[in-house]
Amino acid sequence: MLSKQKQFTLGLQHVLAMYAGAVVVPLIIGGALKLSSAQMAYLIAADLFTCGIATLLQVIGTRYLGIRLPVVLGCTFTAVGPIIAIASTTNLATAYGAIILAGIFVLLAAPLFGKLLRFFPTVVTGSVVTIIGVSLIPVAMNNAAGGQGSPDFGQPHNLLLAFGTLALILLVNRLFGGFIRAISVLIGLIAGTVAAYFMGMVSFAEVSNASWISIVQPFYFGTPQFDLVAILTMILVCVISMVESTGVYFALSKIAEKELTQGDIVKGLRAEGVAIVLGGVFNAFPYTAFSQNVGLVSLTRVKSRDVIIAAGLILVVLGMLPKLAALTTVVPSAVLGGAMIAMFGMVVASGINILSSVDLKQNENLLIAACSIAVGLGSSAVPQMFDLLPTTLKMLLQNGIVTGSLTAVVLNILLLHTKQKKETKLVIQTSVNEA
Repeated sequence: MLSKQKQFTLGLQHVLAMYAGAVVVPLIIGGALKLSSAQMAYLIAADLFTCGIATLLQVIGTRYLGIRLPVVLGCTFTAVGPIIAIASTTNLATAYGAIILAGIFVLLAAPLFGKLLRFFPTVVTGSVVTIIGVSLIPVAMNNAAGGQGSPDFGQPHNLLLAFGTLALILLVNRLFGGFIRAISVLIGLIAGTVAAYFMGMVSFAEVSNASWISIVQPFYFGTPQFDLVAILTMILVCVISMVESTGVYFALSKIAEKELTQGDIVKGLRAEGVAIVLGGVFNAFPYTAFSQNVGLVSLTRVKSRDVIIAAGLILVVLGMLPKLAALTTVVPSAVLGGAMIAMFGMVVASGINILSSVDLKQNENLLIAACSIAVGLGSSAVPQMFDLLPTTLKMLLQNGIVTGSLTAVVLNILLLHTKQKKETKLVIQTSVNEA
């Protein structure tokens, strides 16, 4: 049993691992919609607060909600483009009306997704986990270079910070055990930030400007409005997130050594549905299971839900105390990228480990793994290949986790389920002939 201090420290490590991904969404959307500084501050606070509530819902769980795995929920990147498009052509109230109804759709559709469990044998699960990892590697490398679009992208000081952070994390894992090893990522992030400060790369201006207290309130941007096209668009975004989250659940279940049932998947997706509705009510975002934290669970080997409960509580507090929230943003992208290389690499390694128990000498298994990983990696690496397709298809196919997962499931049905049915029919026919 971990002490409260250790739970807090490990929880803070999870928050720092996912923080950049959580904050960048409101920054992008707020910037695109030209929101005022007060509105932007509210958007970030509401996002962090709702992230915390959503994570607690998922991890603590009830009889009907929550998968009760060490999963952290954050805003989905898939929703960025659609929210900007909807709010630009109508208003933010319409975007939030669409998010609320999309969350209700997820709640109602969860049992249907739960029935897909039989289409996720080990070869599909291993392929999906591997796809999640390889799809995230470009994110890690972009951050290691200083952050995509940054003026100093690829500068030697960024690379030095990134690989110095990675080297420290590896060194701590090699030389220490127990709790120190478990917080190796946190140690790397703190040491990297301190080094960046002495290199003149850390600014506390945002911390000084941030207010001390922020109270999240329902319908900050106005009473929700409803538009059919906006609602259908947001439902598609949430369907994509459901596929992603299902893959994350399988990845975490393997790491936590917990067998997933159809009921677990349904409860997990129901909790996400409630989280998405809350995102609409508090004017935040649609929420999904964050892949970033899967690698951290694998790297630290700490599978306790108490740690994630601590992370959820920290996020709630950060959402109410913007000055503290701003303090966590001083970690440079390069430092975060160095830590991400280790975390995301562990997700890939977990997927490969799962696939090692599959008979890859069987041609069907080999094709499922090979094609699904290739399609998932290809979609992530070259998303512009789908630019000329209709918007709906483009949104679906540019997500490597979704394309790779769907390829694995479809190939499993075509190659293995069909083969098994034919073999069963052949056995039955042979038995009848012999009789």
